[in-house]
Amino acid sequence: MFDRLEAVEARYEKLNELLSDPDIVSDTNKLREYSKEQSDIQETVEKYREYKEVKEQLTDAKAMLEEKLDAEMREMVKEEINELGDQMEELEERLHVLLLPKDPNDDKNVIMEIRGAAGGDEAALFAGDLYRMYSRFAEHQGWKIDVMDTNSTGVGGFKEIIFMINGKGAFSKLKFENGAHRVQRVPETESGGRIHTSTATVAVLPEAEEVEVDIHEKDIRVDTFASSGPGGQSVNTTMSAVRLTHLPTGTVVSIQDEKSQIKNKEKAMKVLRARVYDKFQQEAQAEYDQNRKQAVGTGDRSERIRTYNFPQNRVTDHRIGLTIQKLDQILTGKLDEVIDALIMEDQARKMEQAE
Repeated sequence: MFDRLEAVEARYEKLNELLSDPDIVSDTNKLREYSKEQSDIQETVEKYREYKEVKEQLTDAKAMLEEKLDAEMREMVKEEINELGDQMEELEERLHVLLLPKDPNDDKNVIMEIRGAAGGDEAALFAGDLYRMYSRFAEHQGWKIDVMDTNSTGVGGFKEIIFMINGKGAFSKLKFENGAHRVQRVPETESGGRIHTSTATVAVLPEAEEVEVDIHEKDIRVDTFASSGPGGQSVNTTMSAVRLTHLPTGTVVSIQDEKSQIKNKEKAMKVLRARVYDKFQQEAQAEYDQNRKQAVGTGDRSERIRTYNFPQNRVTDHRIGLTIQKLDQILTGKLDEVIDALIMEDQARKMEQAE
């Protein structure tokens, strides 16, 4: 581990030199590439330097015990040795985590797609609950939300809602939300008071830059049509809605949220780029997973990952066996306890694989 840390520190110093080089400063692409690389390893270097400093203090403190000290001073030195030893252990654990392979998408913005699945109107209402939950979580994080497209129902839910969350580290916290979410509750329309089970699916896609996924104009078919509201009735006489089809992959995106065809096409291109990028990543991950099981599932949309049980105020994440009796709080966006547990489980399994 320490050989790797020395190499990371040496690379950090080299990047400092490169970022001061006039040739690099004048090259926008190189400047961005090296700045990002330096930012990615900065915490590792800082923690390693802190570790070395604590280790040196610990060596000095132990040397003091070899000297002639009065009882009070000896007790103080022993206490300091214990504290420094605890600090070193904590820093070592953190350094182990920092050296784990990092997901290159972790710092990206995300495009989330929530769809009502099994359960009709109740599933659509649940999709609305999930959208509000993620929106409030994003607000707690200081992130910005931009709704890309909605297909609402007359009862106040969503057949589908697509939105973007802009914020550093958004993907790192939300990537484990991919999958089928199940709700168990008594619908407001149910006179008999029976508990119904419905589902909604969540897809979390990292925003893809143009340089990351090569999409040619000749490979895209563009169709325009009049936007429609709940039930399919036309709500706009102009052809403002846009449907993009990526012919090589068969990926289709329809956006009708804006009144402007240009704005709808811009949003559709963002979603299309993210979906095509995600498709290529899923294919690469599936090939990798033939030999090694992925730590915590982030890919299979059909995988049932979580149950929200209203009568018991309970949320259960099936992947890690986590059950929390705080459904009411979680629906207000207080997702940290669940997300932190998923991240810790993922890190623990990666550490096992590394060892």
